[in-house]
Amino acid sequence: MLFSCDWLADYVELPELDELSERLTFGGLNVEHVTPVHDDVVLDLEVTPNRPDAMNHLGVAREISVLCDAPLSPPRPELEEGERVAAELAAVEVEDLAGCPRYAARIVEGIQVGPSPEWIQRRLEAVGVRPISNVVDVTNYVLWEMGQPMHAFDLDRLAQSTIVVRRAAEGETLITLDGETRKLVAEDLVIADRERGVAIAGVMGGQDTEVGDSTTRVLLESAHFDPVSVRKTSKRLGVHTDASHRFERGTDPDACVRALDRAATLLAEIAGGAIAAGAIDVVDPACLERATVEFEPGRLDAFAGVDFERESLRRWLDGLGFELQSSDGELWRVLVPTWRRFDVERAQDVYEEAIRVLGFDKIPAALPVTTGADGPETSEQRRRRQLRAHLAGQGFAEAIHYSFISEDDDRAFPVLTEGGAPIELLNPLSELYTVMRRSMVAGLAHCAELNQRRGAESVRFFELGNIFLDREIESLGLVMGGVAGSPWDGARQVDLFDLKGVVDSILDFFDLEIELRPAELAGILTGTGAELRASGTERVGYFGKIDSEGSFPVFVAEILCSALGTSAEVSSVDIPSRFPGIGADLTLTHSTDVSWGLVAAAIRDQAPEDLVDFSLRDRYLGEGVPDGAVNTTIGFHYNARDRSLTQDEINDRQTAIARALEASFGWREGGAPEGRDG
Repeated sequence: MLFSCDWLADYVELPELDELSERLTFGGLNVEHVTPVHDDVVLDLEVTPNRPDAMNHLGVAREISVLCDAPLSPPRPELEEGERVAAELAAVEVEDLAGCPRYAARIVEGIQVGPSPEWIQRRLEAVGVRPISNVVDVTNYVLWEMGQPMHAFDLDRLAQSTIVVRRAAEGETLITLDGETRKLVAEDLVIADRERGVAIAGVMGGQDTEVGDSTTRVLLESAHFDPVSVRKTSKRLGVHTDASHRFERGTDPDACVRALDRAATLLAEIAGGAIAAGAIDVVDPACLERATVEFEPGRLDAFAGVDFERESLRRWLDGLGFELQSSDGELWRVLVPTWRRFDVERAQDVYEEAIRVLGFDKIPAALPVTTGADGPETSEQRRRRQLRAHLAGQGFAEAIHYSFISEDDDRAFPVLTEGGAPIELLNPLSELYTVMRRSMVAGLAHCAELNQRRGAESVRFFELGNIFLDREIESLGLVMGGVAGSPWDGARQVDLFDLKGVVDSILDFFDLEIELRPAELAGILTGTGAELRASGTERVGYFGKIDSEGSFPVFVAEILCSALGTSAEVSSVDIPSRFPGIGADLTLTHSTDVSWGLVAAAIRDQAPEDLVDFSLRDRYLGEGVPDGAVNTTIGFHYNARDRSLTQDEINDRQTAIARALEASFGWREGGAPEGRDG
């Protein structure tokens, strides 16, 4: 957010630029850029959403006053009112005090609309606001000076000179200042006259009552609107303005009339005319109530790790607008200023004020004091640590994404377990984050695409986190693609079997027997998808290739962490046998519907003790193989460890395995053997 040093200097004496930047940054308002503009210097400050009080020059000047121990000189308008009375010239009715706890207005008559003075235009341009006319520029000037959004209505264009604050009728339309026709819903708050809506409260004014060259009488609006109401309307309509930006975060209800007086004085000064006597002010007294916070300075010292001088603490709080009611021993009680009512609610919030005024750089670095021994690592923590270490060893980097995704992304990838419809967010950040994720893959897929667009030659990312169904479930997501290997050892493109190898390595690491089955899955290209099934029934994962417009194919996988168990067993050394092992191959002809997972499970069920390992060597479709069948060649490795096996013993074992596989899966005309569904 931009701030003019020339403007700030009206309210507080500024130190040297380097010192100013340092004090603001260590005081919680990070100075991101310093830009000379003509005879001015513009500061680009990072103002966090919880600090709407600092989204204006007077608010920043207040911070500088306390941070740099300089007196603050806020503007004090010298209001000269005419004989005509505002309450006799216009009326204000607020039908919804919850949505608009305060609505104040002033009338200025006999004005002449024209360009603003050069000094107002220069200051507005410094903060990125385009000058329009003296009337509009005054409302923008007061917004950037005091943080109070304002609007000017042409009083002669308001039906019966009346303002009505109400909820919109369902389907009501209003043409806003940008020329767009906005369709409203019943929860939208509107400013209306006796005949129609004339503005969307807190968001944008309407064309029907816009100030123009022929305007001579204006009604200046200065109101306080419910932040939630403004936020919902602004996001639903896709309209973001300087006014809505502040109303959404919470403005100061006590500043409404002060801002009116300032704006009316400026308008009378630069546009001529007379200010009608009195302000019309409809207010719910509850919005002006100030919260009380109690805190102990001794606990503040312990919290920050530094001893605060009590007199300095008093001075800082007073400068920030906190009124010290009592300081009975070690218990202090302060009234919170109305401009901090949305931000300061408890003792820790006051601690933060003291710490940032002291300067975050003044807090010494120290390890936290703990008592007793550290708690033991849980089995889930051990599993996460082992997974991270294992995948890092495979060349993967960990990624962390929002737990929210779009509805399109939710539909684009498989959901591992049944859990109903996606959980919708009541107040999403944007259209890209409307539901809770039911898959880890969506974020990783976007991450891969982003890296491809940035010219990355390969991607290997994993993410450990929760997916959200009818409950939270921990899941592991993987994405990989691009170059594998290096130029000196034969670089090539990653393929599906590279990802399968990573998945297999995870299953082996946790000593799991998971069946892999070909499957058609949402978002996975046909012929590349496979499911991971535990106990032959429950789907606990999947992998496959996704459709990617990038420079290389992208492959994804997801595994439920609960399927991995609590943690891998501690590694042990498998001492090699003193005796040589013997290898043997076996070729099984079976239906193409029979997956390798079923065959492997059958081998494990009746494997002899000296069968050390077996693996899929080849799958052949072609000449000599019946239609609908495939030849699967399996390699076996035997080792008895205590002696050398004879060839006859190997033959006996191979014959037994072959008979069992033939009985279960062997090809018969028409498909798999009767009684066995492949």
